[in-house]
Amino acid sequence: MIRAITTFGYVGLLRPAPGTWGSAAALVLGVAIDHLIGFPALVVATAAVTALGFWACDLALRDRPGEDPSEIVIDEVAGQWIALLFPAAAFWWRGMEGWWLVAYPGWVAAFVFFRLFDIWKPWLVGRADRRGDAAGVMLDDLWAGLFAGVAVILAAGLAHGVLMR
Repeated sequence: MIRAITTFGYVGLLRPAPGTWGSAAALVLGVAIDHLIGFPALVVATAAVTALGFWACDLALRDRPGEDPSEIVIDEVAGQWIALLFPAAAFWWRGMEGWWLVAYPGWVAAFVFFRLFDIWKPWLVGRADRRGDAAGVMLDDLWAGLFAGVAVILAAGLAHGVLMR
């Protein structure tokens, strides 16, 4: 069961680039949750998958200190959903139902920025990655998701506030 959780239903076993596959699967499911159930459900799902990820990674890596196996993608799911919360929150706050269809640049940007920060590992993302423990496996993606979410909002502000004037 731990393997099914850490690989996000075995998506992490897809090759090449299991982290990208995990992020893509998370994006599709996250947009579906937001569209079908609503933004508050996405917030709860994000908190739940984050907690589940810390627990499962701790168990999976207990006897493997310093490892971050590529098939573990529950961390990408949590980070991707954090990034997705930013555009989802902006549309929810404005009462714009159906944002997932008309605002595809927002969720595409969340995906692209998340993958960028997860691969590049700047500042706090890299620091968390270098921890060498199960918490670090999760934390680097949570930071990457936070940075990606902020980048999405800044990009939207630039696109809508400056470029469209």
